[in-house]
Order: sequence, then C-alpha cells, then structure tokens
Amino acid sequence: MSGLEAGLKGSLSWEVTEDLCMTRGVVPVFSTPSMVLLVERAAIHTIEPYLSAQQRTLGTSVEIRHLAPSFPAQRVRAEVEVLAVDRRRLSFRFEVFDEVEKVGEGTHTRVIVDPDKYDERVKAKLEALKQ
Repeated sequence: MSGLEAGLKGSLSWEVTEDLCMTRGVVPVFSTPSMVLLVERAAIHTIEPYLSAQQRTLGTSVEIRHLAPSFPAQRVRAEVEVLAVDRRRLSFRFEVFDEVEKVGEGTHTRVIVDPDKYDERVKAKLEALKQ
C-alpha cells in the first residue's frame, strides 16, 4: 500500500446513457444508484495502483446527496479524495459534476480485503444456500 494516503485524488467521467437513468416526470435523469456506481468505480480507479496484486477493496458505506438532475448524453464526473487510511479502512469524500453544475456530493468507505479469504466466505454462503 505504498503511497496510499490521505490527500490522494482521482476522478472518473462517464457519458449518461439511458440505462443509467430513471424516468422522473417527462424526461429520464441520471439515477442515484448510477451515481453511487460512478463514485465507487472512481474510488477503485484512484486507489488500485497503490494496492498489491493480492488486495482488492469492497465498498461498505456511501452517504450521498443527489443535488441536481443530469440527462442522457451529458457527461458526469466523480472527483474523489482519500480522507483517511486507517489500516484496512479507506475513507473518501466525493463530488459529482456535469457540464453545468455540481450534481452530487458525499462520503464513501471501502475496506481492503484478502481475495482468498473473501472468496472462502462467498463459497461458504453459497453452500449454505444450497441446504
């Protein structure tokens, strides 16, 4: 995790497509779940270069304020900043913009996990479902 520290910043931009929208009123708008997905992917994109090949992260919480609509064919951009690194817990602040204004903001938490241990937990749960 060398270099993974508070202050690290990154961003990710998407074009809003119909499948990322919900219809509210007369026009489709970029949905809040899609905004959460954009933020999670921006966070992963930002920290991935600092993780070892044996590490990956899982999102554990998102607090989001969806401030304004964005429409199909607009570009939305999530800007994330690592606020804190506490052992395996990573805290982020984020803002989301379209070409006109800030459309979202909030915080996000991820944890670093060992893929083998995580896969074991997933397999055990799948086995429990078969019974």
